[in-house]
Amino acid sequence: MKLCGGNTVRRWGVALTASTAAIAIALPASTAEAASGPSGVKALGAYLLDSGANRQLWGKAADTKREMASTTKVMTAVVVLDTRGVDLNKRVTVKKSYRDYVARNGASTADLRAGDQLTVRQLLYALMLPSGCDAAYALADTFGSGNTEAKRTKSFIDKMNARAKALGLRNTKYDSFDGISTHGGNYTTPRDLAQLARHALGNGSFATVVKATGTKQKAANVNRTYTWYNTNKLLGSYQGAIGVKTGTGTKAGACLVFAAKRGNRIVVGTILNDNTNRYPDATKMLDYAFHTHTEVKLRKLPEGVQND
Repeated sequence: MKLCGGNTVRRWGVALTASTAAIAIALPASTAEAASGPSGVKALGAYLLDSGANRQLWGKAADTKREMASTTKVMTAVVVLDTRGVDLNKRVTVKKSYRDYVARNGASTADLRAGDQLTVRQLLYALMLPSGCDAAYALADTFGSGNTEAKRTKSFIDKMNARAKALGLRNTKYDSFDGISTHGGNYTTPRDLAQLARHALGNGSFATVVKATGTKQKAANVNRTYTWYNTNKLLGSYQGAIGVKTGTGTKAGACLVFAAKRGNRIVVGTILNDNTNRYPDATKMLDYAFHTHTEVKLRKLPEGVQND
């Protein structure tokens, strides 16, 4: 798949002495950025945002469009939570079609069982922790409009694109409710994704869900308890980590939206296409923002639990 957009990297001004200014002007943008930011970040695209001040701290190919895999689900959650008068306690009945969709696509799953009733709030946990594409389907089917599942899920994706536009995410487009893109029309940039995460974390319900390392949720109508673990290994590993979402795809590579809080300061970071280094890269980026040096031993997921 051709990546949408060009490879433009935006540079932001830094104070330079007269002796170094001429050298900096001659350097490629990526080199100049690396010199003033965290070293050794191998992601193809990355961005670091001071959330409170809404100020860029560092970027790498910050405005280059790339596929985002399951980090798409941040917007899935945003559309639900930004719905006027949303009732998080509303019960949703799991349909067999949600399970069939997961099986057909080999997608990540919360292992929702047909006939079980879960609240919207519970489905948000199923969406964001184990990265359940079945939960994404359930939410899209519930919050979309139309007289068929196909029309409702398409309507929901339209709402995702409308919300992106309203939030000023000019280089973001969705063609799926969960990141499974069949036509390559599901993309964002590191900058846009960080701004989306900043907006999402402003919602208390979202922030509560994404900072959980695990949860147990009981179905409302049957004696079944779901146990879900957060696939974001920074949680419980990096001091102050508060979320947000993993994503992995053949074309997208390994992606990560992450955030950490120290004192009253929140830093949001994004990584796109970083196949083997997303957690070390995220650690380097956060350490750069907080002026620290951290040796992180990543939290291990229980055996048999899926990664994303």
